[in-house]
Amino acid sequence: METSSRLTIFQRGFAHAVLIIMGAFFLSPFLWMVSTSLKSNAELFLWPPKWIPSTMVWRNYPDAIDYIPFFKYLSNSLLISGLATIAVLISCPLVAYSLARIPWKGAKPLFGATLIVMMMPYQVTMIPIFITFKNIGWVGTNIPLWLPALFGAPFYIFLLRQFFMGLPKELEDAARIDGASELRIYSQIMLPLCKPALLTIALFQFMGSWKDYQGPLIYLSDESQYTLMLGMQAFKSQHGAEWQLMMATLVMITLPIMILYFLVQKAFIRGITFTGIK
Repeated sequence: METSSRLTIFQRGFAHAVLIIMGAFFLSPFLWMVSTSLKSNAELFLWPPKWIPSTMVWRNYPDAIDYIPFFKYLSNSLLISGLATIAVLISCPLVAYSLARIPWKGAKPLFGATLIVMMMPYQVTMIPIFITFKNIGWVGTNIPLWLPALFGAPFYIFLLRQFFMGLPKELEDAARIDGASELRIYSQIMLPLCKPALLTIALFQFMGSWKDYQGPLIYLSDESQYTLMLGMQAFKSQHGAEWQLMMATLVMITLPIMILYFLVQKAFIRGITFTGIK
């Protein structure tokens, strides 16, 4: 018994040690970015590199805000990310609920088509979508960056469908007996129960839109509409790189995502675990 207990302690200790090493490995690029953001010009390219600067140059952060039109690009990024997130929260649960809980003839073929579209790379549809928006006259605006989310995203529909299928059917049966309509069952019973899954797709969508570079590069031409990612690259191409200022800007860009993740961490893990088990 004692030997078994010691073996269990050893296994747990070994597992934690491996996880700590892996965590440090994945965290090291972010720590290096923070370190570089606090360095002076003289310490940027030292060899061997210094992880901890001799003098913390906190001035790099105010300078980074002046390095690019930071708050303008920040508001553009927040607008696009926020609209895209709201759009998927409106469209995807409705489609997923119809595929998971409403029996109708086209449900299985439509779900199969959703899976097929989910497996298609973006490069396949990029040109047809661009031509469509160009013919409408929306190229040069931020509309193509968030409007497609209003028509659903295959991966999020799949994720929510799995979540809806795991909810007890007795809930909607009881609601129907009480005379509730399908829309009322969806909005007042099912949606509140799938809050973890909704927070999961909201986090995924916000992160995807926040760090998107290719979309703004394709559709935005006016510098006043640039997002943070596109604005930084454009400024670097025109004026060269101030690495410590760029790293300080990247730290400020990364912080909102980290804060958002920690705010919805429990619901995010619950949503992923629940849909994965199902």
